[in-house]
Amino acid sequence: MDLTASIVPRSDQLNADDLIGGPLTVTIADVKQGTTEQPVNVELIEYPGRAFRPSKSMRRVMVACWGPETSSYKGRQLTLFRNPDIKFGGEKVGGIEISHASHIDKPVVIALTRTRGRRTDFKVEPLAPRDWNRDLKLAGTNIDKVLQLGKAARAAGATDQTIADITARYNELKKPI
Repeated sequence: MDLTASIVPRSDQLNADDLIGGPLTVTIADVKQGTTEQPVNVELIEYPGRAFRPSKSMRRVMVACWGPETSSYKGRQLTLFRNPDIKFGGEKVGGIEISHASHIDKPVVIALTRTRGRRTDFKVEPLAPRDWNRDLKLAGTNIDKVLQLGKAARAAGATDQTIADITARYNELKKPI
């Protein structure tokens, strides 16, 4: 039995604690203006209603990878991981960082401020093309996961055959037994 779903905090955003079980690869549905405190909401297909609110450093990474105009971000993918060494107010609280990004053909390295006056290189690797057939098998009989997979495939520009396969599986699961 996988306990991952049972430890997800109730929240309107993705939190570092959501990644205790390991990294997640997510598909961007949209990027919207947030609040003064959290200026960017990256809406995720796999987590409807729970935005990824990247730190300033991770927004800089996204700009380094894809440019400043977010209108092109829809359908792109990121692999997010929990960095337990992230500090807030001098205390280690853990935070979300990006390890991989789609739509880059080589690693992107950017110098980020880690502490006052100290910058270190941060590296993002290219994200390998998604194996939609494998993900469809992993979704099994979970109709919600199949639906999210279909949305992600459409947003990411998957082939017509891939979308047809996912749609067929969804329709198969929709039929009453």
